[in-house]
Amino acid sequence: MWYLLALSLLFLMFHPRSALVLLLITMAMAIVNQTLLPPAIIAIGIMFCIALCWGYRQQQTPFALPGEILLVASAVALATHMIPGFNNQIAASGVQAGPQSVPFTFYFNFDKALIPFLLLGCMPTLMARPAQPPQNPLWWGILVLSMPMLLLLATAAGALRIEPHIPPWTGAFMLANLFFVALAEEALFRGYIQQRLGPLLGEKRALIITAVLFGLAHFSGGLMLVFFATLAGTIYGLAWLWSGRLWVATLMHFSFNMLHLLFFTYPVWQRIPA
Repeated sequence: MWYLLALSLLFLMFHPRSALVLLLITMAMAIVNQTLLPPAIIAIGIMFCIALCWGYRQQQTPFALPGEILLVASAVALATHMIPGFNNQIAASGVQAGPQSVPFTFYFNFDKALIPFLLLGCMPTLMARPAQPPQNPLWWGILVLSMPMLLLLATAAGALRIEPHIPPWTGAFMLANLFFVALAEEALFRGYIQQRLGPLLGEKRALIITAVLFGLAHFSGGLMLVFFATLAGTIYGLAWLWSGRLWVATLMHFSFNMLHLLFFTYPVWQRIPA
């Protein structure tokens, strides 16, 4: 079921109608195996009715703005797991990436996976828009190199330690992180928020504000995580702005997370009291 859900998200970038068909099949499977419980089923039905009535048809009606607000509010609720009835599967519980890493748990999140589907209902250019590439293509190389540099900066600040490893659950992490974390977050922050703010405030202000909001979304991890998440959000925002493609920002986000997992303590360094 989770592979099929991931496939539906992959198709969403290139063929939305096929993606919706795959999503319906996945949802039917999720209902049968009780990944989706009645409260979630009802909520999904309401959200997609709003998307179909005032979103995907792309008609200018008096209800277009309220419909968009409801869809975005629903996306935020899904991202923060506020909607009941989603029995998300634990992919790995209390695992350590390495001996110096803090134990953590990660999930296959069905609720977050729905975010790109909803936001496409109010932002037809969610997946692709005209690119604004840098004047010098070398800036792309600098942007890519900034990811390991940011992780090294976090190491110098005492948040991480260099610790190369390949955990046995790496495959599950890749599936969960690419489709149910990175794509969902990039759809919300870059595909929707940054794109919506751009025409209103200018692209530079939209980039900065969106990166700060992305950082604040990680507030539960502490102020240092907010700071570094804001810098990472700037990298993803530039990738989206320069390419005009959500999948580019998503791959940058995913690549950063994989660099972090494979070469550094993940999610942070576990300090052992003397």
